[in-house]
Amino acid sequence: MSDLSRFGVSAEEELLQNFDRLIAAQGYANRSEALRDLMRDAIVKSRLEDAPEAGEVLGSLTLVYDHHASDLADKMNALQHDYFNFIVSVLHVHISHDDCMEVIVLRGKIKQVRTLADAILSLKGVKHGKLFVTLPAGAIVEHKHRHSHKN
Repeated sequence: MSDLSRFGVSAEEELLQNFDRLIAAQGYANRSEALRDLMRDAIVKSRLEDAPEAGEVLGSLTLVYDHHASDLADKMNALQHDYFNFIVSVLHVHISHDDCMEVIVLRGKIKQVRTLADAILSLKGVKHGKLFVTLPAGAIVEHKHRHSHKN
């Protein structure tokens, strides 16, 4: 971060106290770090909603499934082979005698990433899962849109 700008924020005292407790519990050293993370999160969310087909996204699909579910492993492997060009890496962990966990790291257009995630999560035998999607760091803070005036 080269060019830092300072700005003031007005907030109710009770809100600020609750925020301070929250960020302290999360390990933030100061409000500035917490606010920067909130800003980045809002930017990513907005860009993913406003331009769902533009650019590349990064994602991770985490799921827990029944190791004994009939044909599940074959169906998951077939889907992963069908979408091989969007899969960066797969981590497979044996959690118990019955449960396995997979984390699938994804990269590509959001439509294809979500299509793959939905196809895997809807398979019979998948107990729970969640897709996390974000943008490459350079797409979160685009320097080409920087304005010379301050708001």
